[in-house]
Amino acid sequence: IPSRWHLGDNLRQLATTGDGIYFRWYLNSLLYAGIGALLCAFVCIAAGYAFHVYAFRGKEKLFGLVLLGVLVPTTALALPMYLLASKLGIVNSFWAVFIPSLVNPFGVYLARVFCAGYVPGELLEAARMDGAGELRTFWSIGLRMVMPGYVTVFLFQFTAIWNNFFLPLVMLSDNRLFPVSLGLFAWNSQTHAFPEYYPLVVTGSLLAVVPLVVAFVVLQRHWKAGLTA
Repeated sequence: IPSRWHLGDNLRQLATTGDGIYFRWYLNSLLYAGIGALLCAFVCIAAGYAFHVYAFRGKEKLFGLVLLGVLVPTTALALPMYLLASKLGIVNSFWAVFIPSLVNPFGVYLARVFCAGYVPGELLEAARMDGAGELRTFWSIGLRMVMPGYVTVFLFQFTAIWNNFFLPLVMLSDNRLFPVSLGLFAWNSQTHAFPEYYPLVVTGSLLAVVPLVVAFVVLQRHWKAGLTA
């Protein structure tokens, strides 16, 4: 066991280096991953619900296109998304990283599977017979019944956004907009010239794991139920 622990000293150094830029990165990651995963999970559940409940022309072909999206690696989409962001004028902004995180084809597939297992058609028909509209039926019945699926998609997307590296690397040049993964990479690339960054990178990596651990521990009851289904 070490005779002296340096965690406190490293945390103080982490908080003062670059005027506390690390915790700015940390907050960026929480915004990208937290809000992005919440909205993405809702979009996925809504799309999966629509694919399960409604019959419309070309439904299976459209769903096939969604499944094709699962096969495309995210790194292959980085350059096209950069060109789109450039045309929209949002390169090197919060939106350049946030908006792409709202799309998850695998989440739509999972959501349709969950809706098929959790949302019986008879219950939806009963709601319609009682006079509930389609939005009310989805919000009050469908969404609540498929909540384990919502949590599962949320956890998958939260982890993916939190660990996302290549898209911010392509989109961002302002270090104040970096997520924690890209910020730690920038520090780690300077350790050969500035060895004092080594403890900062190690301590920052330790703190970067905490939100993922907390999310899985807090939501594990829903997550286990979702994966079992």
